[in-house]
Amino acid sequence: MVSISTSAPGKLFLLGEYAVLDGAPALLAAVDRRARVTISDSESGSWQVSAPNLGIVNLALGGDGGLPSGLDAAGRSKLRVFDAVREAVLARAPRPARPLAITMDSGALSRGGHKLGLGSSAAVAVALTAALATALDLDLDREALFRLAEQAHRRAQGGVGSGGDVAASVYGGLIRYSRGAVPVPLRWPEELSVLAVVTGEGALTTRLVGRVADYAAEDPARYRADIARLAGLAERAEASLADPDAFLRLAGDYFSALTVLDTHARAGIVTERHHELHAVAQRVGGVFKTSGAGGGDVGLAFSHSGEPAERLAAALAGAGAAVVPLGFFAAGVHGGSRS
Repeated sequence: MVSISTSAPGKLFLLGEYAVLDGAPALLAAVDRRARVTISDSESGSWQVSAPNLGIVNLALGGDGGLPSGLDAAGRSKLRVFDAVREAVLARAPRPARPLAITMDSGALSRGGHKLGLGSSAAVAVALTAALATALDLDLDREALFRLAEQAHRRAQGGVGSGGDVAASVYGGLIRYSRGAVPVPLRWPEELSVLAVVTGEGALTTRLVGRVADYAAEDPARYRADIARLAGLAERAEASLADPDAFLRLAGDYFSALTVLDTHARAGIVTERHHELHAVAQRVGGVFKTSGAGGGDVGLAFSHSGEPAERLAAALAGAGAAVVPLGFFAAGVHGGSRS
């Protein structure tokens, strides 16, 4: 083996966030910011890992690539996805692993050092699973790759999350995703435009989801009512793609239902800035909503294509909101061949 290179896209939840955790479907789009992994035989004779955007360069690892015993808590946290994927792939590899040098880079999924909520850890998990599987002659079809990467990512995240971000990174494009089901590819209507908008400096997904879980334990009846409201809207998402006006109404209704959930959970999903941008979009015929966990992560602005989209972009710029230059519906995980 000379070198193996893989890449996997980030993602954005268009509709269905939080409800997807309770079995409702979600719409996700892969975006053209990609995590990249390169693997080669180690020239030093021992396992090494580098993650330049995390400040890790040529870290010497233990046997079979295990994290060194002297690594501090911060270093272990940065490499928790790496370690979970390494362990999952090695447990299934058909032959013993030789020492490898591994480089991971997810810097493209952040902005000015702040995360955007594009699913960088999931994209790394997918790209690394694909690269390690190739290096160790583990043959995985797309569904098997998803299952293995999702299992490892869930373990690294402490069991939190829906798996939708992993699915988007594997399958790419626009998908309908439900937990436990194979993702369904969909087509985005040309009549609709979507923009990604910076809303803060990033949010910790596990913290926000954890606060909602606390609310579910404290007031299960009201939580179930809030999630049922979101789930009912999420069930209409796929059909609404056939009618741009219906989709825009649905996106607005979903933001309102998320606001109710957040008010009850006191989680910080919907911020004052989100409400400001929602009002800005509404004044020009568009819709703004949070995406994914919410908080300071990137939000979404929807409108009809053409002149309405230009008007919406101008209104957002006038409100001081930066639009992130993203290509939506990008290809899924790529690479894995030896070069």
